[in-house]
Amino acid sequence: MPTAIDGIGTTGSTAGPSTTSRAAGSRELGKNEFLKLLVTQLGNQDPLKPTENEAFIAQLAQFSALEAQQVTNSRLEALLIAQAAANQTGVATLVGKDVTYKTNSVILDGGQGVVRGSLERPAASVTARITDEAGRVVRTLQLRDVPSGQFGIAWDGLDEQGQALPSGTYKVELTAVGQDGQGVAVAARATARATGVSFASGVPELIVNGFRVKLADVLEVNQPGSSSAVNVRPPSTTAPTPAAPTDKTVPKQLDRSA
Repeated sequence: MPTAIDGIGTTGSTAGPSTTSRAAGSRELGKNEFLKLLVTQLGNQDPLKPTENEAFIAQLAQFSALEAQQVTNSRLEALLIAQAAANQTGVATLVGKDVTYKTNSVILDGGQGVVRGSLERPAASVTARITDEAGRVVRTLQLRDVPSGQFGIAWDGLDEQGQALPSGTYKVELTAVGQDGQGVAVAARATARATGVSFASGVPELIVNGFRVKLADVLEVNQPGSSSAVNVRPPSTTAPTPAAPTDKTVPKQLDRSA
């Protein structure tokens, strides 16, 4: 019958958990791990072939570089946190002010709406195509002889058939043509009061008219009531097209002089 040797069973039972612990350890090589690895290497080197001075100095240089990088990373993280806090505080100061921002929407409220935009140069005509949520064109507005800069087109809230549309947000597409028949750069914009700030997307965004506006889309910020006045004009109208003649004609009067 085989006889158990003292110490072998105990060593085998403790080796398992130790191996499992090392396998479950961290895969990151930090400053402390690098130092332990270096000390272990020095303690187990061959006495007949010790580590060359150049190799030892190179390892120490790697250790110093690793420590410096960790310090730099921690300081950069602190700077990023401070910068984010400063940005959030700065954006909060915009609440309650009038903000002009890029948009492709127009709000219809109580049968009244204004399509706002900005022209790079004077245009012979500006056309605004207003669509609903389904993408259907509900109204086309046109403005003639528009100077460069900001402009506004009043919308009475009616569709092409003269029916009143419900209040809400509609999409708008602007196009402009110059006196030479060439296209003119035009951009839709809006001005409204900022009522809050949202951080839901990870970056600060202003809440304007119930929508979140990115800071990159903000064009101008003014104190309440001090925004530049925009000349809002009614859309240009054209004379109605005469109705085509029908087959019904008025009978000629009989010549009774004969």
